[in-house]
Amino acid sequence: MQLAEIHGHLMVSCQPVPGGAMDRADMVVGFALAALAGGARALRVESLPYLRAVRAATAAPIVGIVKHDLPDTPVRITPTIEEAVALCEAGADIVAVDATRRPRPASVPDLIAAIQARGKLAMADCSDLEDARAALAAGADIVGTTLSGYTGGPEPTAPDFALIRTMRTLTPHVIAEGRIHTPEQAAEALRCGAFTVVVGSALTRTEHATSWFAAAIAGVAGTDDESPATTLAIDIGGTKIMVGLVRGGEVIDALTVPTARDGDPAAWLDAIATSATRWAGSYSRAGIAVTGLVSDGHWSGLNPAILGVPRDYPLVAAATERFGVPVIAANDAQAAAWGEHKYGAGERGDMVFLTVSTGIGGGVVLGGRPRLGLAGHFGQLRGPSSDGATPFENDVSGRFIAATAKAAGHDTDAAGVFAAAQRGEAWASDIVGASARHIALLCQDIQFAFDPDRIVIGGGIGLAPGFLDRVRQQLPFTQGRLAPVLVPARLGTRAGLVGIADLAQSKL
Repeated sequence: MQLAEIHGHLMVSCQPVPGGAMDRADMVVGFALAALAGGARALRVESLPYLRAVRAATAAPIVGIVKHDLPDTPVRITPTIEEAVALCEAGADIVAVDATRRPRPASVPDLIAAIQARGKLAMADCSDLEDARAALAAGADIVGTTLSGYTGGPEPTAPDFALIRTMRTLTPHVIAEGRIHTPEQAAEALRCGAFTVVVGSALTRTEHATSWFAAAIAGVAGTDDESPATTLAIDIGGTKIMVGLVRGGEVIDALTVPTARDGDPAAWLDAIATSATRWAGSYSRAGIAVTGLVSDGHWSGLNPAILGVPRDYPLVAAATERFGVPVIAANDAQAAAWGEHKYGAGERGDMVFLTVSTGIGGGVVLGGRPRLGLAGHFGQLRGPSSDGATPFENDVSGRFIAATAKAAGHDTDAAGVFAAAQRGEAWASDIVGASARHIALLCQDIQFAFDPDRIVIGGGIGLAPGFLDRVRQQLPFTQGRLAPVLVPARLGTRAGLVGIADLAQSKL
């Protein structure tokens, strides 16, 4: 492929809302073919299965990406070399990677080299001019404005035309991407010097585009008629905060801001309130999912290593003051458990949800009702391995994996350990195996304690390639009445948003 093929033309990002009504391969192929029929010259496609499906349907140029949440890094667009290589082999002409200056499992120069070694073009998704400068120095063929506004602070609502202009001083190969919602904005991006313009949500995320119109109409009408079931959902985690508008179990619009480690709950709520102004007047309730314990509307942290929260912070009262609607709050894993129970892998049966990520969390749903309070805080269990001195999650989570690797002389994070294990390196396989063994024993204990129909496993580590299989292999009982049924979570990172939104609207 030659870059001249896409110069001055439209590229359409065919990425459905994760878990939404159109999150299927046939829908993505339909988006792609419809976009090309309408005059687009190129496509941007996320995930290997969807890329393969679109490539089988068209010879048009495709930018391929993988979005993958990993523990201990905010980088999620094609974060590993293995994924970049897989995209090349699946048919991408251009492979895009997060090129921001943030902690990451693979360096930008190494990612670019791996892509170009396979005869493909490397695109650097940047947040600012310095990202672009560094990526070009590393050999990137193209730079994009994709991540402008998504690496810190409230997410803006308009395209970053200024960044397009300044990037153009470094290279003619600038792809304008991000918050381009109208034909006029697309034309302006070209006038600012863009080589190609990418449009996504306005064309292929019907839920997002619909929410813009619904919010605008509601703002003018000044009534609650838009939908009493529309909820502002917030998930405050140890590394990032997700904020979304949820209706009927679907996230119709969402954004992410980092969790400032040196901040406090009041500062986090202020940042959330600023980000949520785009949806003002379009929701009737709010729900907040948080790590730690929620009791009578007050929030307390349980493990300062995950997120430092003062004891008994009046979360519900503080949020109600900022958002002006009724607010509920619950533990994030308990909210995710409810989301998976009602809309995901729990299939509305008795279940326990276990998330394995930076820490360990969980939730219990029995008899169609969630168990709140302390129920499901499996990461806080004390056992003989530490003589009760430290919580279980310290011996199994992403932090444990990274710390164990470092003690063995390998300076890498959990993602790096998993990548090494996939390459067959024994030291890494042993560390991942130890974590899986601990989780297997916990799952067996959960089965004896609650006898659920199934245990749903989520989280960046829980859903890492091969991890669940390792857990299954190390269960004390693998068949018969005593054996736990382990299934992967379906809702991904949005389970907490979906669950807390439903809890906010329910009578439970």
